[in-house]
Amino acid sequence: MVAVCHCDHCQKQSGSAFSVNIAVPPDSFTITGDSLKGYKDTSASGVGLERNFCGDCGSPLYSDVTAAGLYFIKAGTLTDSSWVEPGAEIWCDEKVAWGKQADELPKMPANPPLG
Repeated sequence: MVAVCHCDHCQKQSGSAFSVNIAVPPDSFTITGDSLKGYKDTSASGVGLERNFCGDCGSPLYSDVTAAGLYFIKAGTLTDSSWVEPGAEIWCDEKVAWGKQADELPKMPANPPLG
């Protein structure tokens, strides 16, 4: 799943109105290097999550949402993001008024159904 997320956590982490995230299962994802730092937080639904970022440059890399069993990779950190095409907008209930996206994308008020 690739989604434009408007939740207030993504707004804070991206420093913008939204973040484009790629959902992947943890076993399909590998981190190399030793500069990874994490910040433990709680989602709007009350579930624990960890936001992970580069300890050297501060770039947000991915969020570990244990309850969903997924990592949400920040698309802007990819070396080649030319293949990334969002399929939905999520957390639209927290969207800023000026945060417009493509009208044809499905819009969800909060988390999409997973599974």
